[in-house]
Amino acid sequence: MNLRSYLITKKIDPDLMKKAEPERYKEFNLLFSQIHPDSFSAQKLFLINKLRRKYKLEKEAEEKTIAKPKSIKPKIVPKIKK
Repeated sequence: MNLRSYLITKKIDPDLMKKAEPERYKEFNLLFSQIHPDSFSAQKLFLINKLRRKYKLEKEAEEKTIAKPKSIKPKIVPKIKK
């Protein structure tokens, strides 16, 4: 896993972040390559939350707006005895 895919899983747009804050992106990339993703999350938790709000990943929002089709239930007609 690389930093880009990690940021996408955290719903952060890596391209926006890299363009706006290249130094922080480089710092995160260096640290991320040296430690486990869970350790990175623990160390940068508060920063990740701020970055998520600042560089929101728009692709996730589009996927959520797609409505799922309603499941079709079979009609059950009671049998009438004659």
